[in-house]
Amino acid sequence: MSTQHGGGAAPGAAGPIDDVSKAIIEQLQEDGRRSYANIGKAVGLSEAAVRQRVQKLTDSGVMQIVAVTDPLQLGFSRQAMLGIKADDDLVAVADRIAALNQVDYCLVTAGSFDILAEVICANDDDLLRLITRIRGIDGVLSTETFMYLSLRKQEYNWGTR
Repeated sequence: MSTQHGGGAAPGAAGPIDDVSKAIIEQLQEDGRRSYANIGKAVGLSEAAVRQRVQKLTDSGVMQIVAVTDPLQLGFSRQAMLGIKADDDLVAVADRIAALNQVDYCLVTAGSFDILAEVICANDDDLLRLITRIRGIDGVLSTETFMYLSLRKQEYNWGTR
């Protein structure tokens, strides 16, 4: 399992994260299956206190605890990043794109594209249907597809700095 920032509340919405919570996050980034008792020993809290802090961190959207998989081994043969140019309300367009099942990562950005969306599809036909669907969303002006040929690194253990 891995921790990562995900949906839910905006970063920092739960207030500042103290050093103990950061240490808990780092423990889970090393091993998402680590027991609350072992985390407690490492950070100086009881098992119950760790459980409560982890619950608050997940409820507030500061972190998620998930199983990170290799899409190829699960039968998803096509991964890509879509660069999307949009008009109107960028956040609303991005939210409509983010709601699609094949989209696993979506953000509003500055630069050549207004929105970036990472997608995982079963095959090229599935990707083509998805691109066509995204191009049909109100506010989408154009898309550019960056096919993943070889994943060289994917980590979620960057700490809390």
